Amino acid sequence: MRQRHSASATAGGVQISQNLKDLPEEKLEESYPCLSEKRVFLLCLAVRVLNSLLVQTYFNPDEHWQALEVAHQIAFGYGHLTWEWKKGIRGYLHPMIFALLYKVLAVLGLDKPWFMMRAPRLLQSIFSAVGDLYSYKLSRLLFGNRVARWALFSELTNWFMFFCITRTLSNSLETVLTIMGLYYWPCVRVSSSSDALSTRIWGVVVAALACVIRPTSAIIWMYVGLLELSLARDRMRFIFLEVLPVGALVLGLATLLDRLVYGSWVLVPLNFLKFNFLSSGGDYYGTHKWHWYFTQGFTVMLFTFLPFSLAGIIMSRNWRLSGLIAWVLVLYSVLGHKEFRFVLPVLPITLMFSGFSLAAISTPYSSDNKTAEALKHHTKWPSRMRWAICFLLATNIPMALYMSLVHQRGSEDVMNFLSREAAKDRVKSILFLMPCHATPYYSTLHRDLPMRFLDCSPSEERGVPDESDRFMMDPVGFVKELANDWSLPSHIVLFESEERALREFLLLHSFKEVKRFFHAHFKVDRDLQSSVVVYALTGQ
Repeated sequence: MRQRHSASATAGGVQISQNLKDLPEEKLEESYPCLSEKRVFLLCLAVRVLNSLLVQTYFNPDEHWQALEVAHQIAFGYGHLTWEWKKGIRGYLHPMIFALLYKVLAVLGLDKPWFMMRAPRLLQSIFSAVGDLYSYKLSRLLFGNRVARWALFSELTNWFMFFCITRTLSNSLETVLTIMGLYYWPCVRVSSSSDALSTRIWGVVVAALACVIRPTSAIIWMYVGLLELSLARDRMRFIFLEVLPVGALVLGLATLLDRLVYGSWVLVPLNFLKFNFLSSGGDYYGTHKWHWYFTQGFTVMLFTFLPFSLAGIIMSRNWRLSGLIAWVLVLYSVLGHKEFRFVLPVLPITLMFSGFSLAAISTPYSSDNKTAEALKHHTKWPSRMRWAICFLLATNIPMALYMSLVHQRGSEDVMNFLSREAAKDRVKSILFLMPCHATPYYSTLHRDLPMRFLDCSPSEERGVPDESDRFMMDPVGFVKELANDWSLPSHIVLFESEERALREFLLLHSFKEVKRFFHAHFKVDRDLQSSVVVYALTGQ
């Protein structure tokens, strides 16, 4: 029998009935039959496939430049490798997944613009559906069927999960592996059975894979490993027969893959550690206050699920998982450079607690202490539950659709346009006069044409502005200097905010506007970049 949980608490301002405190959980579970895992997976897969097709905006350069661009270079022999790959701080395991996808598309003759653009996210949607299934399974294991259903609802309707989980970021796959791995670790469960101990090895394997794909995942698994070490009775077996051999095997295979592609021995986790932690190299791309994840980052990701998640943490009293969330947020807060995606792996765990509070709210209440009978014969949710669901859907769905379909879509639209034009031999070369990595690159264009973007690689000398910075400080002066020795490109791509300053210069050099794409309604990091503009050299 699972632990009983008190249902007396306030969730989103709603008082949960004290009558549930002494009600056996079996009574609560009777009206929530267990869904088959196949049915849950097919539901999740359908949602995530649609999800991937609706994601048409630009979020983070790493989705393209650290995954698809690298994969394209492996599969087709051309593509740009950023400075991280020259310094050996990135591993090839994650891009290799998409390189294999590209090879399959090429063999089938499907490496056309639509498939090159959509196929990687469709593949990630399958991984994401697996993650959703394991979120359901872990919730059911810890809290029962009714909580599992609402945890799944929370995960599928949270705006940030919709916005991010089907993108080809390494963080997205790390999130899937995190929730999968947690399911197999005995220390996460209420009680450790012999069956749980026998599956622990799979948890170690998944944890090792997560760390290879993204070395910072070690922050999560350090907590889980120490927790397991403190609770396990077979500590020596855990360390010497599971953690060390599995870790060595997975790291060894990943290192061999990197040796094959890099052409020399490269220890990626060590290089990653040196750059991001020992030298604070990540700070080059900006820093935030220590409290950013608590006051802005993670709270925005949870959005209106925040009060429900907090209530669920208090009500469930599962301090192991809530401790993991706190551990990750605190340790990432110590680092200067912060991003939403860094803490994505603990978002499904937090939404699991939202499912707990929603399950409590959905429990019918009988004022004459006949709650069990009410459960048995209830046909509809209490009014407080309907209000909660309407509130969550009304706030998260518009946010998800706006961020996925509208905000910052110009970067992807312009490359899709150029890809179609290049397929018709209308593009000879492209110059991107915009902040570095502001659009996808060869992985979307899929034509081996000369292209140039403004470099922003970290300089050995601190305080020295890179090309991207110099252009943003003085667009006209920078382009005039660049024009002294350039070979005129057939197309120039730039944001509307810089196009205003450069329009006269471009017209003077025989360029004309051929296409303009909406990009954003409001600014994010820089001045408002309301549209992306394409200029073409006349006479082409």
